[in-house]
Amino acid sequence: MPAEVETMFYARETPWHGLGTRVEGAVSSEEALDAAGLNWDVVQEKLYTEDGYCVPGFYANVRDSDNKVLGVVTNRYKIVQNREAFAFTDGLLGKGVKYETAGSLREGRKTWILARLPKAYRLAEDKVMPYLVFSNSHDGSGAVKAAMTPVRVVCNNTLNLALQRADRIWTASHTGDMGNKLEDAGMTLFMAENYMNELSKEAGKLSRRKVSDAEVGECIKLLLPIPTDATEVTEKNVKKLREDLRKRYYNAPDLLEVGKNGYRFINAVSDFATHAKPLRETAGYKENLFLKTMEGNPMIDKAYRLMAA
Repeated sequence: MPAEVETMFYARETPWHGLGTRVEGAVSSEEALDAAGLNWDVVQEKLYTEDGYCVPGFYANVRDSDNKVLGVVTNRYKIVQNREAFAFTDGLLGKGVKYETAGSLREGRKTWILARLPKAYRLAEDKVMPYLVFSNSHDGSGAVKAAMTPVRVVCNNTLNLALQRADRIWTASHTGDMGNKLEDAGMTLFMAENYMNELSKEAGKLSRRKVSDAEVGECIKLLLPIPTDATEVTEKNVKKLREDLRKRYYNAPDLLEVGKNGYRFINAVSDFATHAKPLRETAGYKENLFLKTMEGNPMIDKAYRLMAA
């Protein structure tokens, strides 16, 4: 869908260009959905073979605005319309939550609203703003979901680390009593507060974790390994990526005043994982990058495990 995307997650480029709509100022989830062109419904249609035989136990999820098939699901699947999936967030607005962007990914198979929470946090002397991404899927691949995404204000690096002592993601599968499940989503603000407090503790530990230049080099190799059967071209490309990450650690303007420690390394990896352009840009590259923002980025989590060891 043609649109403009808020670039709060990115500092050096706008990799989501055209994948969403800015909805800052919307006073309800319904207004945000209208602004983003997401005010359509999903209906279930029976499936038939070419010779007219009805396929038992399966249905097609169809978008009513253009009859596009979004996915094939079982008869246990409960449709959750966009307005239903995001309506519970309106209760958070009175507590200072503010909608900023909304959009559709994978041709309507996944929809989302991003909201900024009112309270800023300090992580290792950095100002960090917490965001919540609320998403819904219509293809049977995922759940209704709320995901914490802390953003370092000075450079817009995301710090969505997988912590052992605090959940970052709340989910509700498309089965059973969806009404009760969505009521539980009111716990997302408690989840956010708990996550940010734990993240603050981890950032302090990481800032005290000294990292030598030699260790930086070894960790970069672990994050970007060269396959044993790599061709000359592949080896060259991996080394190019390693050099890119190394430069982000040593030369990024926002990290020059940060000591050589684990916190600096995590931010360099986050910068690389979310900003660096891939060597081969696939058709779904931009959408996959945004999904990693919600689901979590394996490279950032691996870097965190290396620094926390």
